[in-house]
Amino acid sequence: MKKNIYVVGAVIIEKGKILCAQRGADKALPLKWEFPGGKIEEGESLQEALRREIVEEMQCGIEIGDQIEHTVYEYDFGIVHLTTFYCRLTSGKPVLTEHVSMKWLSPDELTSLDWAPADIPAIEKLSSRSIKI
Repeated sequence: MKKNIYVVGAVIIEKGKILCAQRGADKALPLKWEFPGGKIEEGESLQEALRREIVEEMQCGIEIGDQIEHTVYEYDFGIVHLTTFYCRLTSGKPVLTEHVSMKWLSPDELTSLDWAPADIPAIEKLSSRSIKI
């Protein structure tokens, strides 16, 4: 039986653009694009986990808004339960620590990247509407 992995992702929006982060070549899902975030630790709420992960991964602070999507996707390494949220920067600027690249893209440009499969339902929602931020 595959392991369930619960993760959160931040759809960080600034000036109408969305932060996209590329996974490293040595990670699971090598060089796929994703929303930054990570695993929920025991006892954490989704929002607490997301705040912690963004500080650890991107070295910046965020304000978390509404949930965008909850996706369950079965990979060969486990079943990922991904919850994404609208976010905005409150302190600092994103820094690459876990990822090899990042881009700020408008919603209609999101589909140009090779996304991790669990992120695609959120991409479809985001690219089908105009973001008012």
